Amino acid sequence: MPSLREMGHADLDTVTRIEQSAHAHPWTRGNFSDALGSGYLCKVYEQGGVTLGYVVLMLAVDEAQLLNLTIAAEHWRKGLGRALLSESLNMAHGLKLRRMLLEVRPSNTAALGLYRGAGFREIGLRRRYYPADNTEREDAIVMERLL
Repeated sequence: MPSLREMGHADLDTVTRIEQSAHAHPWTRGNFSDALGSGYLCKVYEQGGVTLGYVVLMLAVDEAQLLNLTIAAEHWRKGLGRALLSESLNMAHGLKLRRMLLEVRPSNTAALGLYRGAGFREIGLRRRYYPADNTEREDAIVMERLL
């Protein structure tokens, strides 16, 4: 059974490798280092010493902003994203937070399905939020889940 543990600087090479293989526009090692330095809730999802994925949450007074939730590409389609999202929601609930927010690309249909299936609802749109493969930028759908 996979479990969560605190992410540390020793995890950055592995996390960055997973990020680069999973996303067309990945976070950099510096982004993860900055998240750790900023005191964000950064967790590694692992089983038997193998890193399956990770999650980064920015906590505010009564809400969590889901900044990054990624499963290593070689472990996709096994229900691990759903399980990691559920663990993340449980963590936020345990911290007595009121809601979780996130942004997602409209083109990321797998993530949209995951979030909708977990009870997130669309509450807004950020125009031209994400970099894209061409000269245009991609919108971000803002989603919310009350805890």
